Amino acid sequence: MGYRVAVVGATGNVGREMMNIIEELNFPVDKMHAIASRKSKGVEVAFGDQTLKCEDLEQFDFSTVDVVLMSAGGAVSKAWSEKIGKAGPIVIDNSSAFRMDDDVPLIVPEVNPDAVKLARKKNIVANPNCSTAQLVVALKPLHDAAKAKRVVVSTYQSVSGAGKEGMDELWNQTKAIYGLGDATPKKFPKQIAFNVIPYIGSFRDDGYTDEEAKMWDETHKMIDPSIKLTVTCVRVPVFVGHSESVTVEFDRPIEPDEAREILREAPGVLVIDKLEHDGYVTPVDVAGEHAVYVSRIRKDPTVENGLSFWVVGDNLRKGAALNAVQIAQLLDETGVITPSSGYRSLTV
Repeated sequence: MGYRVAVVGATGNVGREMMNIIEELNFPVDKMHAIASRKSKGVEVAFGDQTLKCEDLEQFDFSTVDVVLMSAGGAVSKAWSEKIGKAGPIVIDNSSAFRMDDDVPLIVPEVNPDAVKLARKKNIVANPNCSTAQLVVALKPLHDAAKAKRVVVSTYQSVSGAGKEGMDELWNQTKAIYGLGDATPKKFPKQIAFNVIPYIGSFRDDGYTDEEAKMWDETHKMIDPSIKLTVTCVRVPVFVGHSESVTVEFDRPIEPDEAREILREAPGVLVIDKLEHDGYVTPVDVAGEHAVYVSRIRKDPTVENGLSFWVVGDNLRKGAALNAVQIAQLLDETGVITPSSGYRSLTV
């Protein structure tokens, strides 16, 4: 017996990936509903060997499903997630709308699975920012071994993090530049082809962007609020896959070999780290992969007990769709939801 599942935002990059991963991970589904805006009603999407026609968000009866994977943006989530939760199903929300709500757990299953105990409060579970997700998967096991005091992160985020429009803009600008065509930016504030843009999101009064603030706020909520964390988020001309340069100052010495062993044993992490010309990972290497990859682990001699490393992950997978489906698996495994009855209160 399986679950009745709805994917809201089924025509988008992440929504389609959610349905692909549900099938890949064999999450038990009795009935799948593809949900989208009214303008996409009737659009066909694939789920396994089925072809589903999108149903209208505003007309769909959410009391008929057990789990809703929400990937239609923050505005849609703010308007709909609480209403859907009150109708009965658990909402797994991929937007930032509820991440910092005290009554909504923010979960990466490899990092803080116990937070699932809060899922009953609003029937909403939040998925973290794509860059935060891969950071905390690598940081948490090291923090458990030697407490992280300060973390410095620079991200190199692919255009797929900005959706299909971002991917289209990189493709079209690249063709335009080679063909001496029009490379005028439309989605991004500056040209993205053959360029990097040190700005994602919106500027705050302190000079950081809200994308950067998400990373420290979410890391504090999931791991430890005492960690000092500073971030620079950069958009790069890569189609899929986010990369991060990370430097951590710990409260005790931690050697690179010790860090490698810790990370090799950590769930969801693969270490590829050799002192060779190709002994590290890049976004191209990890596209379509589930794991968070760590390379270039080395001492940072500029601070006491410092360590630097390189983190890469598929942002459409672990950074979004995969983590959402893993949350659904966690809800199932812990009994928060059951195939026979859908949502029920969790007793601990």
